[in-house]
Amino acid sequence: MPTPRVGLALGGGAALGAAHIGVLHALAERGIEPRIVTGTSAGALVGAAFAAGLPLDLIEERVRVAGWATFGKFTLTPRLALLDSSVLSVSVGVLGPEPRIEHLPRRFGAVATDLRTRSAVVLTNGPLDLALRASIAVPGLFPPVSWNGRLLVDGALADNLPITPARDLGADLVIAVRLRPGWQWPGTGRVTAATVAAARDDTGILVVEPDLRRYSPWSRTDVPHIIDAGRRAADTALARFAWEIGDQDQAS
Repeated sequence: MPTPRVGLALGGGAALGAAHIGVLHALAERGIEPRIVTGTSAGALVGAAFAAGLPLDLIEERVRVAGWATFGKFTLTPRLALLDSSVLSVSVGVLGPEPRIEHLPRRFGAVATDLRTRSAVVLTNGPLDLALRASIAVPGLFPPVSWNGRLLVDGALADNLPITPARDLGADLVIAVRLRPGWQWPGTGRVTAATVAAARDDTGILVVEPDLRRYSPWSRTDVPHIIDAGRRAADTALARFAWEIGDQDQAS
């Protein structure tokens, strides 16, 4: 019987995305190494670094020091947003010149939203920096990204917990990290709530929900505590699910 493939679905939530680091530490301690990763917004940033094979300690270091200047810069050039996200390309450059999604050692999908149709778009090939800029493009804060004739914005508008994309990429078991139940765009809350409710009834999905109610998504001050919260939530969830994941460690 083939060993199930483990996927990781990382939700968005700005600075709350630091919780993903704690989850990754908990997985590493148990020898669980997902080969499929999908992410929305902050989840796409952390997920891309993990999918690229960067050392977890290096990812954590960069998350701890990241600020607004890491993702955007203010200019006086007229456009549709306050910040220019092109600076993110410099950060992505640590992976080499012009890295592409399809060349990452783990399968990866960044979730964005088609501005015209408001539907989710999962980017699984093409320039990694553009995909990440699209996934984090909060309307009004970062400009939309042009991608094959589409204008793309923040993936949280359409899918802030990308379980289905992980399944579509081949994951049999999905570990989904939901950063905050209240972190929804207007009009999407019911859809996400229904998705999470269905996920809890699916034996192939483990939902990890760190308790982040005390922390701000817009400040890095609490990042160390957010990382710890992610680790605690993952430890608790994985302890309940260990009997199902244990046989998958070596081939995930």
